[in-house]
Amino acid sequence: MTADTARDPSATAGANPFDASEWPTFFGLPPFEAIRPEHYVPAFADALKAHEAEIALITGNADAPNFDNTVAALERSGHALERVASVFFNLSGSTTSPELQAIERTVAPQLARHSSAISLNPELWARLSGIDPVTERLDAEQARVLDRTRTRFRRAGADLAPEAKARIAEIAMRLAELGTQFGQNLLADENSFVLPLDGENDLAGLPPFLRDATAAAAAERGGTHSHVVTLSRSLIEPFLVFSTRRDLRARAYAAWTLRGENGGETDNRGLIAEIVALRAERARLLGFESYAHFRLDDTMAASPDAAMALLRDVWTPALRRAGEERERLQALVRAEGHDFALEAHDWRHYAEKLRQAEHELDEAEIKPYLPLEGVIQAAFDTASRLFGLSFEEVADLPRYHPDVRAWLVRDADGAEVGLFLGDYFARSSKRSGAWMSAFRSQERLSGDIKPIIVNVMNFARGSRAEPTLLSFDDARTLFHEFGHGLHGLLSDVTYPLLSGTAVSRDFVELPSQLYEHWLEQPEVLRAHARHYRTGEPMPDALLERLLAARSFNQGFSTVEYTASAIVDMTLHLSAAGEDGLDVPAFEADALKRIAMPAEISMRHRSPHFAHIFSGDGYAAGYYSYLWSEVLDADAFDAFREAGDIFDPETAGRLRRYVYGAGNLRDAREAYTAFRGRLPSIAPLLKKRGLAA
Repeated sequence: MTADTARDPSATAGANPFDASEWPTFFGLPPFEAIRPEHYVPAFADALKAHEAEIALITGNADAPNFDNTVAALERSGHALERVASVFFNLSGSTTSPELQAIERTVAPQLARHSSAISLNPELWARLSGIDPVTERLDAEQARVLDRTRTRFRRAGADLAPEAKARIAEIAMRLAELGTQFGQNLLADENSFVLPLDGENDLAGLPPFLRDATAAAAAERGGTHSHVVTLSRSLIEPFLVFSTRRDLRARAYAAWTLRGENGGETDNRGLIAEIVALRAERARLLGFESYAHFRLDDTMAASPDAAMALLRDVWTPALRRAGEERERLQALVRAEGHDFALEAHDWRHYAEKLRQAEHELDEAEIKPYLPLEGVIQAAFDTASRLFGLSFEEVADLPRYHPDVRAWLVRDADGAEVGLFLGDYFARSSKRSGAWMSAFRSQERLSGDIKPIIVNVMNFARGSRAEPTLLSFDDARTLFHEFGHGLHGLLSDVTYPLLSGTAVSRDFVELPSQLYEHWLEQPEVLRAHARHYRTGEPMPDALLERLLAARSFNQGFSTVEYTASAIVDMTLHLSAAGEDGLDVPAFEADALKRIAMPAEISMRHRSPHFAHIFSGDGYAAGYYSYLWSEVLDADAFDAFREAGDIFDPETAGRLRRYVYGAGNLRDAREAYTAFRGRLPSIAPLLKKRGLAA
């Protein structure tokens, strides 16, 4: 289907599933098998018209504005649009196609224009401004919704003069186009690279699990090669660890770090320059010194200075630790009889050798005890012990891909909490990384709406004869995303605006990063880390070595992350907005100023930094993972202080004020309600092994 036919509603053949007011499917799941690409454009068109009509009813109401006829009415509006968008954008990320990509390029600017038309509507803003929460005696949640709605409108430009509003709307549309193109370019670069491994020499050093995974990747892509490495993180990272072919490691690493920077139609450097310029212009129109100041004004950190102070506090000890690690790795290179200087494509390989030497720990020895199924059950069991949840797998339901699995989630009293979907395996139609999203969010304004939450991963599938085995980092990723999933599942609010993960960006990673802690607990590992063939638990000696090595290579890990966060913040604090921004030169200069080690690359170089350029979700906000890590390290100490990692009282407060509370209260207030105080950075430095 071409983009032109995608725009033509007459191209729709048969009934459009989105025309139905309700879906008679299990748990109201979208009827994925019935939805075809040609259904989306007419569905979006109808939903946009319906939402426009709903807004017109609000602004045309002759009665004086009050909470119910304005704020609550606004919250009730747009359900049809949300339904279409949630299906489309979930699938465009996890199982895309040229047809969906063409539609995405069409609808993204339309949705941006529609959103701006609402946020910049003077009649609607006048009604919102005219509501008095004291006179109306609003309860705490209603007052919070009113405050967050006004804040959202004000930050979108509702207070601006007409000319500035028009420019803000133009910027929003163009940014939507650019972000969509950025993500599609990145996926194209990731899909275009294949490193064939032909013959035993090319497979040198690869353990059986990785040989199985590269064979499965070759089979999934077709072609003549028996084994291939793709740019899926679950393939390329272990290849960089285990391959003894330094030349192949260099080729793979170069392809990985140059995504979005290869020239031609998929090169993202020009897009970044325009994105940064438009963001800076938008911030100035709204009265802010920079885009970073604009973004952080409504966060827990509150200012770029606070975020950068944290990054500097961590950078200094991390850089010192990474220097020590580099010297040990270089010594290992010399001990092997080589005279080359350690490079970035060597680090993971020699770090694994050093880990084996210092901790007698081999990734290939760990993975058999971490089959995917066992780690899933560990995540579920942890949620059961903390929050009383149970998970019942459901087989007969609609699914958008055969790999997708589903579990009905119930509370301790048997009441339905929501539906959880897991989409675990890498494929060429899926963007890289791992994430949580929702096909439906929890709320009570329109009835007792239960959430449908999905976790999407990119694990390398095992061979047909063997189950998928995870690295410890993979297992941590699964726990991380499931922590986000619980944030959506346990949401207990009335209004959609406050639901689930709709919290401050530097607070949203707390539930996910905190959940990772339980994976590292001996009590959890002894119960669930079992050999996929024998069922035997991980031996105590191996478990002890694994836990003892938790802070191994943390200088490297902290430097590669923190460098990305510093470049993100520097880019959005600076110039930025000047035309002709030389993205690689800017990045290189920013890294030079912080003395970035040549042997370590940023975790996300700018041309493929999807967190901050395929949308604005983490723009000037990548620091938030570290900010939330200060919170999560301190928060887990609450369980240690209680003497029980599943302490019911502590878990109850955690559910009430963090996992279940959505955006009912300010992030600082929420954390203080759980912990009794704001956090200290000391537990974070101890956790990463960076404390003096």
